[in-house]
Amino acid sequence: MKPQRLRPLLPVLPALFALTGCVTHDQGPTSSLPQAATVKEQLTRANDYWQSEHPQPGWAFWEHAAYHTGNMEAYFVTENQDYLDYSLRWGERNEWMGTKSDKPSEWKYGYGETDEFVLFGDWQICFQTYIDLYQIKGGQEKIARAQEVMEYQMSTEPSDYWWWADGLYMVMPVMTKLYQVTGDELYLEKLHEYFSYAKSIMYDEETGLFFRDAKYVYPEHKSLNGHKDFWARGDGWVFAGLAKVLADLPEDHKHRSEYLSIYRKMAATLAEAQQPGGYWTRSLLDPEHAPGYETSGTAFFTYGYLWGINNGLLDKEAYLPVAVKGWQYLSNTALQENGMVGYIQPIGERAIPGQVVDADSTANFGVGAFLLAASEMYRLLN
Repeated sequence: MKPQRLRPLLPVLPALFALTGCVTHDQGPTSSLPQAATVKEQLTRANDYWQSEHPQPGWAFWEHAAYHTGNMEAYFVTENQDYLDYSLRWGERNEWMGTKSDKPSEWKYGYGETDEFVLFGDWQICFQTYIDLYQIKGGQEKIARAQEVMEYQMSTEPSDYWWWADGLYMVMPVMTKLYQVTGDELYLEKLHEYFSYAKSIMYDEETGLFFRDAKYVYPEHKSLNGHKDFWARGDGWVFAGLAKVLADLPEDHKHRSEYLSIYRKMAATLAEAQQPGGYWTRSLLDPEHAPGYETSGTAFFTYGYLWGINNGLLDKEAYLPVAVKGWQYLSNTALQENGMVGYIQPIGERAIPGQVVDADSTANFGVGAFLLAASEMYRLLN
């Protein structure tokens, strides 16, 4: 769907938002929107810096694969051939696979970084980019392993494949992308089955947010000040993952309304948790738990808002100010003059009191999230 042209923000009665479930924020006029050329320059500066510093694409594990989901969006909006070539080299280097075990009887889906963990979602996110590259360039070899792995997984009885919040970003879009390629409805049925399990162990009905995994469910686990502890990047994975699912799911699909309802409830809660500086702290509802800037969660949230606005699924008057403030943080604070994207919390699974996250804290997955947000902001302005 082509994004609508921006229209001026209109004052809206708070009572109306109470009825619709939306929220209002005094977060500045639309005059604070950037120019499209500026956003393109910022996107290009960040991605060129990352690729120049990392000329050899890495392995197929999640942290590199998450970067490539952003790199592909950067390619789609800029048509920069270097970006496409970078992801092509990555796919070729990894033989269009995640892990390489050829013995399904040994395949596992707990946490693991070795070849037998074929069914672990952190090894399946690479399939998102392989499928995108297949759609652009063709070549059945690009998606053969993705189909082999996911078809085997869908033939098994377990439903508990997605037991951590990050996994929803890693694999939900794989299912919808393979549905787009094959037309096989089983991908959408299993997507809902696996999502329902994840929701049953991590979803908080009150807030609409997801705990990172079962270890962090309240009240067994609490933040520093005794609150529910929702990890920003964990919920960022979910919010962005839902946007990607909604992008590919048929408009009339029977489960679409459920995904959309969760996505919109997350949007409302996250808007209230945004800090005055435009970022989200690592523990969303307890800013004192791990205070200060954090880019990866903020970028995923900003992407999720902008995608929803661009596609008519989130109210522009309510949420454009949230997205603009998020982008202002990302482009003015997180993005350094040389193109480094900083303030990215290192690899982990929770908000850690006292952990240092500063301008020099960068990581591939966080750059990927930045590129997602930049790409959607560029689409908004064109």
